[in-house]
Amino acid sequence: MNDRSVGLLDNYDIEVLRTWKGRGAILCETREGILILKEYGGHREKAAFQDALLRHVQEMGFKNVENILKNKEQELLTQDQDGCFYILKTYFDGRECNVRDMDECRQAVKVLAKLHNASGMEDAAAEGGAPHFAYMDFEKHNKELRRVRKYLKDRGQKTDFEIFLKSNYDYFFNLALQITEELRAFGREDKRRFVCHGDYQYHNILVCGDEMNLVNFEKCVIDSPVRDLYLFMRKLLEKGNWSESIGFDLVNSYNKVRPMEKEEFSQLYYRLAYPEKFWKIVNFYYNSGKAWIPGKNLEKLKRVTEQEKDKQAFLEKFKSKYGIS
Repeated sequence: MNDRSVGLLDNYDIEVLRTWKGRGAILCETREGILILKEYGGHREKAAFQDALLRHVQEMGFKNVENILKNKEQELLTQDQDGCFYILKTYFDGRECNVRDMDECRQAVKVLAKLHNASGMEDAAAEGGAPHFAYMDFEKHNKELRRVRKYLKDRGQKTDFEIFLKSNYDYFFNLALQITEELRAFGREDKRRFVCHGDYQYHNILVCGDEMNLVNFEKCVIDSPVRDLYLFMRKLLEKGNWSESIGFDLVNSYNKVRPMEKEEFSQLYYRLAYPEKFWKIVNFYYNSGKAWIPGKNLEKLKRVTEQEKDKQAFLEKFKSKYGIS
C-alpha cells in the first residue's frame, strides 16, 4: 500500500493520531483504538455478508471478532482514485496462534466451536448465496488434476520434479476420483445453515493475553462447520506426520464445546481423505513458470508421498473410532 492510501482515512469519522505500515496494510492509532486499513478484493455483496456475520455472532455472545467500520457515506468499502476498494476494521494487537503448542491448538478449536455455536443464520442463504458443499471443491480440483495429467503426459523433456510427479500422479489422481465418488454416493450434507470463517488458519487467530481473537473473514461461506475444523486440522496433521494423538485431540476438544453429528464426522473424514495437499502442489506447479521449478516443490511433493502411509493409517483409525462405514 502507498502513502496515498492514508488519505482514505479522511472518509471516516475518526481522529487519526498516527499511522504506520503493516504487512499489506496501514495501521492507525485513534481515540477508539488501533484500526487497520486494507485493500479489499471481493465484491460489495460479500462485504455486506461478512459484516452481517460479524454483527450476528457478536449479538449471539461471541465477541472475539473484528468489526468493519463504515465511512461517512455509511458504506463498508471506500474507493480510491484508481478504482481500488479498501476496508477499515478494528485491530487486535496480538500474536499468531502457535501451531507447535498443542494447548493453544486445542484452545483454537474450542474458540472455533464457540464461533460455530453463534454463526447459525436462518437467512444466510438469502444474504450470502447458495450453500457451499465439499463435493463442489473436489469436482473442481479433479478437473484441474485431469488437465495437468494430460499436460504432463504430453510434455517433452521433464525436470526431476516432473519425473517424480508423473511417477506418483496416477495414485493420487485415482484416489481423488475415488473419494469424490464416495462422497457423492454418501450424498448427505449438513442441511443446517452455518457460516464458516472460510480461512481458519493460525495467522487469522490472534492470541491477546488469555483471549483468542479471529480476523480476516473475507472468505466466509455457507458450509458445514466441518470446513473450518478440517482446514485447521489438516495443517497440523501434515506437520505432525498424521499423528493419531493430534487428530483425535483436536476433534475431541471441538466436540466438547459443540457436539458433532454423525454425518459431520463422515464429512470430516472425506475432507481429510481427499489428497488436497497433492492438488495444491500440482496447481501451484501448473500455474507457475516451468522454466525453473523451485527445489522446494520437489521437497514438498516427496513429503506428501512419504506421509501417505501414515495418513491412510490415521484415516482407518478415524473411520473405526467414529463408526464411518
